[in-house]
Amino acid sequence: MDQDTTKRPPTGVKRLALGALSGVLAGGAAIALAELVAAAVRPESGPVVAVGGAAIDRTPTAVKDWAIRQFGTNDKLVLQLGILAVLTLLALLLGALATRVRLIGSLGVLAFGVVGALAATSRPDSTGASDALPSVVGSLAGAGLLYWLVGCLGTPHGASSRDLADGDEGGWDRRGFLLTAAATAAASATAGITSRALNGSQGQGAVAARNRVVLPAPASPAPPVPKAAALRVEGISPFVTPNNDFYRVDTALVVPKVDATRWRLRIHGTGVERELTLSFDDLLKMPLIERDITLTCVSNEVGGPYIGNARWIGVRLADLLKQCGVRPPSRGGRADQLVARSVDGMTIGSPVEDVMDGRDALLAVGMNGEPLPFAHGFPVRMVVPGLYGYVSACKWIKDIELTTFDAYDAYWVERDWAQRAPIKTESRIDTPKPFARPAAGTVMIAGVAWAQHRGIEKVEVRVDDGPWERARLAAQDTRDTWRQWSWPWEATKGSHTLSVRATDGTGRTQTARRTPTLPDGATGWHTVIVTVD
Repeated sequence: MDQDTTKRPPTGVKRLALGALSGVLAGGAAIALAELVAAAVRPESGPVVAVGGAAIDRTPTAVKDWAIRQFGTNDKLVLQLGILAVLTLLALLLGALATRVRLIGSLGVLAFGVVGALAATSRPDSTGASDALPSVVGSLAGAGLLYWLVGCLGTPHGASSRDLADGDEGGWDRRGFLLTAAATAAASATAGITSRALNGSQGQGAVAARNRVVLPAPASPAPPVPKAAALRVEGISPFVTPNNDFYRVDTALVVPKVDATRWRLRIHGTGVERELTLSFDDLLKMPLIERDITLTCVSNEVGGPYIGNARWIGVRLADLLKQCGVRPPSRGGRADQLVARSVDGMTIGSPVEDVMDGRDALLAVGMNGEPLPFAHGFPVRMVVPGLYGYVSACKWIKDIELTTFDAYDAYWVERDWAQRAPIKTESRIDTPKPFARPAAGTVMIAGVAWAQHRGIEKVEVRVDDGPWERARLAAQDTRDTWRQWSWPWEATKGSHTLSVRATDGTGRTQTARRTPTLPDGATGWHTVIVTVD
């Protein structure tokens, strides 16, 4: 084959395919380099995390709820994979367009760099203009690389002179393209591996600090859980939820790893007579209390999994507020809302009255006998019995501001959730599972019921349209924990609908009326359909 034939520029589908490949290579290099720079700046400034966070902030509530229902605690991974998939498609398109006009592809890559930079600098946890650096550096490199790769394809016969690079006579530089493509792929892989290693090393200080924590013995220990609080029924949720199984619902695409030795908490705002700044060691030196408390997410559908029970240890929040001179509204206090701020920019508003009414509201430092896991808020988080998590359970807390509900709307309130959200009385059938096929005879129906800070007084089960039958209740630990229940059913062959309802300590029975999670928690009876063989 002669030299002229080997340098003839590719045309048609082959040219478009090589252009699309160039776009993917350039886009991958841009992302990899941006993530490498983000490892030096801070992991949260990377374009994927920044754009993902911005997408979460702007996603309609109904879509967020759908994502939580469909993907559970994997919703963040699905979001990041979705972002990468969209970027890949756009890179393919830009690469193909660049085979017609090289500048269009490069400008497109730069445009996405601008989007990433704006997303990073507009996040609530942004530290300033430096957060734009990863997206800017990555997009500049990606734009230049795409321009070079497409230039290696040469200019097909009949193309205008403006598509030629300086000194380009229109030939197909196959060797240059292949070498550049291979080098790009290798460099991108190296940058990706390096950025992961650097991100891991940055968190090593926080991990080491957590490993050194020795939780003091609580001044007020929790009493032992009654043996009869846990029923021996196969398939029922364990009374104490292991840390690894505890639900996690938040907006953090990257779990913050906060170094406890550098952590500080500031308490300030309306009605605060004495501002207070505390270190982690300061908290550990205070009298700690230990309590069993069940937490529930407002996104929990009827019968849903976003509820868990743990033994928490921490400082009573009301004591800290009193130390600052704060009074609840019922005693003439000027603030009715406590706004907790997380290191990732999340804001959660809690009623001051509830936090100071005598319930065991905590700044928790421990969970089930160990320091808080990073995913659950290490070094310090809020726990308030009786309130849904979005108005009480601030993880990775760094700031508490006293204000009013009229003056400030926290993150979720800005997105149409209610300002106040006490947990509703609910119950769930854990076994048998939906669409199970138990054998005829005695079938144990069992589950959990909850009404934190009111307690559960009664649970009833119904088969089809029959009478409500009173279930056996396990022993109550405290009114702030869920309660297990069971009922033996003499099952007959055929399809049956099982329903459950609970009555709380105030005598109020949960309503049958089905409502969605928005704006302050779902209601309705949990039902399960089974077929008895």
